[in-house]
Amino acid sequence: MSGGGAVSSSAVEVSSSDDGVFVVRMANPPVNALAPELLDGLDEALDLAEKDGARVVVIASAVPRFFAAGADIKTMVDVDRDGFVAYGLRLRSTVERIAGLDRPTIAAVEGSALGGGMELALACCLRVASRTSRVGLPEAKIGLIPSAGATQRLPRYVGRGRALELMLTARPVGAEEALAIGLVDRVCEPGEAAATAVELAGAMAALSIPALMDVIALVDSASEVPLAEGLAGEVTRVEALFDGPDAREGMRAFLEKRSPDFR
Repeated sequence: MSGGGAVSSSAVEVSSSDDGVFVVRMANPPVNALAPELLDGLDEALDLAEKDGARVVVIASAVPRFFAAGADIKTMVDVDRDGFVAYGLRLRSTVERIAGLDRPTIAAVEGSALGGGMELALACCLRVASRTSRVGLPEAKIGLIPSAGATQRLPRYVGRGRALELMLTARPVGAEEALAIGLVDRVCEPGEAAATAVELAGAMAALSIPALMDVIALVDSASEVPLAEGLAGEVTRVEALFDGPDAREGMRAFLEKRSPDFR
């Protein structure tokens, strides 16, 4: 990976490669709590990714044993209701920005992804986890509920029953179980989550990003719209892609037996 510019926050590290993979590493020891400084750093890193024309964004951790431990309880414990509401808005703003990026995102989960950390991972398009990682939503243990998207996103990945069981028991889930129920998409050896995610991102970056984003949008809406509406949307999107430069380049490259040069 090459350098990719810098961010002012010491809580985030960034790097990029020539193939368009942009890596954001959270660096807020000891547990990567999602404190305001880390959230500001993530937003600044996303600004840089967009400015640099990143094709795929990987979100990983620079802190041993933790992807992210969740919301910053130290920030929440002594604030009044207004302060709690303001922090929640700040956290959700960053999570939703990740979910709404116009390019694919991959979470590289090494260690624990708990509470808001798991919600951040759920906001990414794909999740890679090491075999020793753990994910969970322990908010009920402190008298709260997940509030950065998990009550809505988790059932879409694992179904109502499994989502309820995970949130109502507040138990952590190991990587193999997470893979079996659809909570993560790939499992790798310990210490390899970031590298595996970057390799996956590189393969995706070589493809047409508009096509990938249309696939993501259609799949995400599949459970929410009638089949006929989803099929019609599929046709609308493929016809629009046909008019764009990527389809022309891709078809020419296929006929010329070369790799396409998508920009």
